[in-house]
Amino acid sequence: MLVRDGQIVGEGYHRRAGGPHAEVVALRQAGEAARGATLYVTLEPCAHWGRTPPCADALIEAGVRRVVACTLDPNPRVDGRGFARLAAAGVEVVLARGELQRRARELNAAYEKHVTTGLPYVTVKLAMSLDGKIATASGDARWISSEASRAMVHRLRARHDAVMVGVGTVLADDPLLTARPGGRVRARQPLRIVVDSTARTPLSSRLVASVGPDAPVLVATTPRAPAERLERLRERGVEVTVLPETADGRVDLGALMAELGQRGVLAVLVEGGGNLTASLVASGMVDRMLVFVAPVIVGGATAPTPVGGVGAARLADAWRVARWSVHAVRGSGTPPDLLIEALFDQAVRRLERP
Repeated sequence: MLVRDGQIVGEGYHRRAGGPHAEVVALRQAGEAARGATLYVTLEPCAHWGRTPPCADALIEAGVRRVVACTLDPNPRVDGRGFARLAAAGVEVVLARGELQRRARELNAAYEKHVTTGLPYVTVKLAMSLDGKIATASGDARWISSEASRAMVHRLRARHDAVMVGVGTVLADDPLLTARPGGRVRARQPLRIVVDSTARTPLSSRLVASVGPDAPVLVATTPRAPAERLERLRERGVEVTVLPETADGRVDLGALMAELGQRGVLAVLVEGGGNLTASLVASGMVDRMLVFVAPVIVGGATAPTPVGGVGAARLADAWRVARWSVHAVRGSGTPPDLLIEALFDQAVRRLERP
């Protein structure tokens, strides 16, 4: 945001990779009014050539007087160099602290992880009853969470580059996994990923039927998958990636995350099932969990729970979150659903870095 004489003269945000950065969008909007203005931005302006020219140079050329950024850019090619270039040109630079810095780091969490590790930021979304069930013993799961909670999930999908499920979820629920915030289907959909070690994803599934240029589907599988199944999926427009398998014959999730990071996927939303969630948590790949808790009790010794796998043998070995918060989901009835946001240690460390 560019401000001059107490008035906003330009605003912008980075719409997509390869497109103009927020600073350039704001400068174009402001025109000559940018001269002598103050720029307020969440992230330090870049000082290197990537897919776009350096924003620091554009700000200097436009005559911006002062730049206030909430955080330094952790990208090794920047990391203070943007501020240094601005200061050398006589532009006043200010680094925000406290609450503004914290909120900016939360906003840029996916970018910061990707640029420092090459891996996407992984959020696991769960919906369960008050007693920790995701369905009844008979398999009925529609709907545990409220309409308001489900609407929130569509907004979450729209903010992520990819949505991931295990093949068990595809076989049991036949999900579409598209982003439909406000009941409207987005023109451009997140990449929908199925983790499927033997390519069991049905050709008749809604995922396969809805594949298109703006609604891609990726099946991540292993060398054990029959070649004819892979060919049929590809014929329907599904992208297939064959990855190494683990000792128990599952898709190597580390290899999958590395490939997604190389593709430029910054943020992945995982929506089940229990075995996929357990594997991701056990391997330390999950940064955040969003748990929607509905005010119902399902019961049943055999009713499924959101995290499967073998689980911890002792409580001392249980996976622990580093920070959490609880919120009521607005508009979800009386009493409302609760949303628990939990961050794992690796995510908290990045938020609290010096």
